[in-house]
Amino acid sequence: MNRVTAALAITLALAACTSPLANAPPPSPLPSPSPHSPVTSTLLEPADLPGPLSQCPGSGPIAGYIAATRSANPDLAQRLTGQWNDLRKLGATEAAINLFAADPSACTAELAAVKNVQSAASLVVAFAEQGQADRAWQAGILGFTPPVPGELPPGVVRGTGTGLGLTSWTYDRTPVRLACWQKNVFVALVVFTNLDATAFKAGTAAVDARLN
Repeated sequence: MNRVTAALAITLALAACTSPLANAPPPSPLPSPSPHSPVTSTLLEPADLPGPLSQCPGSGPIAGYIAATRSANPDLAQRLTGQWNDLRKLGATEAAINLFAADPSACTAELAAVKNVQSAASLVVAFAEQGQADRAWQAGILGFTPPVPGELPPGVVRGTGTGLGLTSWTYDRTPVRLACWQKNVFVALVVFTNLDATAFKAGTAAVDARLN
């Protein structure tokens, strides 16, 4: 190695040692996404509702609700099982439901089918990612399908006019008040029967605030 080559090699070595890149700390890992709330913590709570309404047996994870319904209403339980399986095919990872009623007869009745009993129900389904939640909302939850835009029957509002975002719709015709909307990785369904609009809006807002 001649003197010029040796000098050049030494210069390059010194430059590498003193380079800012050589002494830079390793890059920080990307922050992990914040975990979403478990569905059981997003449902209606007694404080969200007017009294006196009692919580129904089977409230909680969807499997427990289906099991509690099976003896009193096997047809409904079978239908719910099929609907839950369909949601799982769309990417659902968990679901929970909470029901409150002034009479136990409403606890095993189909949602929105209670005639003369005050009741309130909330269902929240979580999906692996937000796109799956949006597609499931479009397809409908437990048979409650969004109305076609531009073809809204009386009492139905779709979109931002509901106060629940673009992917939402509500139905408000006494005695039934209903809201179904998608937020983050969740799809929520709230159904009130024989309760006033003020109670319905308060309950819906309470669930919406928990969908994080």
